[in-house]
Amino acid sequence: MARRSPSTRHPQDRSTGARRSPLLSRPETRFLLVFVGLLVSSFGIVALKPVNDAFVDPYTAGVAKVAGRILQGLGEKVTVRGCLLASPRFAVTIFNGCNGLITTLIFLSAVLAFPVGWRPKLIGVVGGIVAIQLINMIRIVSLYYIGAFFPSWFNNAHVVVWQSIVILAGVALWVFWAGRYGRGTATD
Repeated sequence: MARRSPSTRHPQDRSTGARRSPLLSRPETRFLLVFVGLLVSSFGIVALKPVNDAFVDPYTAGVAKVAGRILQGLGEKVTVRGCLLASPRFAVTIFNGCNGLITTLIFLSAVLAFPVGWRPKLIGVVGGIVAIQLINMIRIVSLYYIGAFFPSWFNNAHVVVWQSIVILAGVALWVFWAGRYGRGTATD
């Protein structure tokens, strides 16, 4: 019986000789498993009360503070208290889910799971965070104005229109990034 060299034993695990599933050896399957693992882990972590109290709430208050400064720069008499933006015209509280964090976690999970080198991943992470937060800031400012001038439109604009736009923008950013950097090798 001929003996196989270790390099020809691809379908088998090199350490135990056990057969690997052909499905698990596909890059698409590995991407999906890593993506779902990162997504579930990150969502689980931010759902923990100590993480929420130490990171998510202050982060959301920071988002509110930036939005308040933008609105003040646009001439609105807005005050910011924690996650609350208030003015004589309208008041809105920014909650987790409205801070861009969920879309950012989805995007980051997809970037980190994608089989490319660390340099393209770093570009994706930094660029994605900036782009998603910019889009979310536009969302918050526009929702303030919708609430101030068209209050009957606020709920639909908030839940249906802008939530969809932010999530679709996150997906579109990932598709653009993956299309640009997915043509190289995993060691670029």
